[in-house]
Amino acid sequence: MAETVLIVDDERGIRESLRGVLEDEGFAVEKAESGDAALRRLDSAPIDCVLLDIYMPNSQLDGMATLEQIRRRHPHLPVVMISGHGTIDTAVRAIRLGASDFIEKPLNIERTLQAVRHAILTRRPTTTVGDSRIVGDSVPMRALRQQIALTGPTDGRVLIYGESGTGKELVALALHAASKRADCPFVAINCAAVPEDLIESELFGHVKGSFTGATDSRRGKFEQADGGTLFLDEIGDMSLRMQAKLLRALETGLIEPVGSQRARQVNVRVIAATNKRLDEAIERGQFRADLFYRLNVVPFQAPPLRERLEDIPALVAHFASQFSQQHGRPPLSLTEDAYEKLRRHDWPGNVRELRNLVERLVITGVTALVTAEHIPLAPAPSSIWTSFQFGSLREGSEAFERELVRRKLAEFDGNVSQAAEALGIDRSYLYRRIKALGISLRS
Repeated sequence: MAETVLIVDDERGIRESLRGVLEDEGFAVEKAESGDAALRRLDSAPIDCVLLDIYMPNSQLDGMATLEQIRRRHPHLPVVMISGHGTIDTAVRAIRLGASDFIEKPLNIERTLQAVRHAILTRRPTTTVGDSRIVGDSVPMRALRQQIALTGPTDGRVLIYGESGTGKELVALALHAASKRADCPFVAINCAAVPEDLIESELFGHVKGSFTGATDSRRGKFEQADGGTLFLDEIGDMSLRMQAKLLRALETGLIEPVGSQRARQVNVRVIAATNKRLDEAIERGQFRADLFYRLNVVPFQAPPLRERLEDIPALVAHFASQFSQQHGRPPLSLTEDAYEKLRRHDWPGNVRELRNLVERLVITGVTALVTAEHIPLAPAPSSIWTSFQFGSLREGSEAFERELVRRKLAEFDGNVSQAAEALGIDRSYLYRRIKALGISLRS
């Protein structure tokens, strides 16, 4: 069943534009022209995410007031704020009031979809462990399952290494499911997705009145995970200041909410993950060596998909069954030439890229029998050079740049900011090159 997004904006054109984009991506959409109408709609039937405009002069309640009401009535419902008059102060206030994200008008389609998907994915403060199966019977996956079986029942800290899209959170879920803490909460936080001035409150919580907008006390992720497991994703993106505070919490088991003078004892197993080389970050002075040794008690490696190509049929079957049921579509069958095309691809976006591809095939497929012609994959990078039919140096350079940018975008699941950082260029420059090279952000 498709997730339902409620669009709240007093401009009809914005509501209709967002409705079209979200429905094209498989979401069900509801609309409200004011804060009051939105609250009535939320009280009548379940909604999975709200896209809420801040500035609504034709509404009795503006976006911030509506957000406060939503937080009181529906505390776990994710709200993504949108604004054409955004400032850093406004964004910080919205996040502190409980918004999942903040995006500015004119809306970027890729950024908006990413915000909605991430908000829905992390909508519950405590995540119950559902399907934590590790799919695949390749040598790397058999070794990974054996490592989980050995480490899961202990309380040892684990640091999971792996490229984006390799399923590091799934490994963490499997470790939690195999532990003595399986009946307690599993709580995840992406350290790269939380602004620097909010990460302390997210991890340790805050007390009422501790800063502007803190109208209620709020438990942080450590308290939410008490007795269970806390998964710190992309730990390499945490600032040195917060690394020091995290180190103290790991050493003492004590956390201190923002604005509180009283420390609180928590019992949490911490599992961390990164797609960065932390040894290099330590040499550059960007990561604390003492924190690294605290986290890296048992190192895990989530293998990239290109090193486990024999698992592709099992992964396709798993995702096809999942999405066929979710979207009410018939199950897929792939021909051998289709599987061969999948095996020839180098999968810079790893399992996440394959998962997105299977969902697209399930949603848009005109036939349940999928052949190579139905699979929208660009040729592998090697085919660019084997043909080597470039008429000029500029043509060859552009071909290389196009493929490099595509691979980086796939690696970071379409996130332009992260791709730009990995490429060592400015985000606005990367946007210009994407347009100049004719690369689709929605492919």
